[in-house]
Amino acid sequence: MPEPPVSIVTGASQGIGRVIALELAARGDVMVLAARNIEGLKETGAAIEEAGGRHLVMETDVTDRASIADMVSGVTRDLGRIDNLVNNSGVGGPSGTLWEVDADEWRSTFQVNVFGVFEVTRAVIPVMIGQGAGSIVIVGSISGKRPLYGRSAYTTTKTALIGLTRTLAIEAGEHGIRVNLISPGFVSGPRIEWVMRAQSEARGIDVEEVRREFESESPMGRLTDPGDVARTVGFLTSEAAAGITGADINVNSGVVMY
Repeated sequence: MPEPPVSIVTGASQGIGRVIALELAARGDVMVLAARNIEGLKETGAAIEEAGGRHLVMETDVTDRASIADMVSGVTRDLGRIDNLVNNSGVGGPSGTLWEVDADEWRSTFQVNVFGVFEVTRAVIPVMIGQGAGSIVIVGSISGKRPLYGRSAYTTTKTALIGLTRTLAIEAGEHGIRVNLISPGFVSGPRIEWVMRAQSEARGIDVEEVRREFESESPMGRLTDPGDVARTVGFLTSEAAAGITGADINVNSGVVMY
């Protein structure tokens, strides 16, 4: 019987990352849970254990190269391989017009959302090249393809991930590695609640009005469920998606269709 896949999910301590980890664990993957929030990772791990799954908790700072190297070496030492990498870690960044936001906050958003993906992927890819196979999924956002008032740092980082995905797919394809991006949008949970509050403050309108606006942008009149995103990650990291690489998959209830 073949060994189960080993899958790393960054930002697995909460939100979409936790839901993705639970989804992959449910199909039998051995999960590597990576994030700075060790208590959150333990909670995710406990949920996986309760469902009968296996996991490894790795406290990891995606902005720290040494921390990432320790995570990758620990995974290869304990589990022997890395089949899937889900780059999910990200921060919302500052809210405000470009000329009002703090430059250091703008820069730190790039450190997590772009350089974090670069550093983790750069550390994992040699393992996948050695195996001759692997799947990488990058969690982007519809904000990378459409404007969102007062969110220049966040939207710019998510646009950058589209270019990174397509270029890496070309570079890594000959090694049997697939690279795809998911563009979620208005996903229900703590992050979107924070975004709606920030939009409310920036625009001087009631938060419920922002919520109605967000829901009305979907032809389905709904926010996106995090499980929708997780199931798409499951598909992209499966043999069913063997012919898909360099793709940008919209999972946003129709808010963005390109």
